[in-house]
Amino acid sequence: MDLTERLAAIVEPTISDMGYDLVRVLIQGAKHLTVQIMADRKDGAPMTVDDCADISRAVSALLDVEDPISGAYNLEVSSPGIDRPLTRAKDYVTWAGFDVKIETKVLLDGRKRFSGKLMGLDEAGTAVQVHGEDGQWSIPLEAVWKAKLVLTDALIDHVTRSLPDA
Repeated sequence: MDLTERLAAIVEPTISDMGYDLVRVLIQGAKHLTVQIMADRKDGAPMTVDDCADISRAVSALLDVEDPISGAYNLEVSSPGIDRPLTRAKDYVTWAGFDVKIETKVLLDGRKRFSGKLMGLDEAGTAVQVHGEDGQWSIPLEAVWKAKLVLTDALIDHVTRSLPDA
């Protein structure tokens, strides 16, 4: 288990108990480490600064006790934003119908970068379906290195319509 996986295993139960879903844990930097925690509200409401502060306080205390990182680091808590990374299988279902960019760990059909309309997962739930201008692809979930939504008018419209009082 690498450090990112270990951190996710440490913080996920606490974040979940607080009413949030862990989206991603990312460690950046070599000399000055930054630990980024990305979370969503389970109730679907938009994340607020107060939500991030609550998670930050809880995670900071938890990491102080567990002490999984030797040395200093910065803790950064955020929402995934509109053009969010897709990190969980359920993200590919939730955000089907929107534009996506995907990079793979290995070459598939002679390429590593794919973009187009996210169609969801296959029937087995093991491959991402993408329909682009230059083809259609079935990308195994385990081959995805990183994926994110593309900021479009349709995505902005969808997100703003789902906000309270919108």
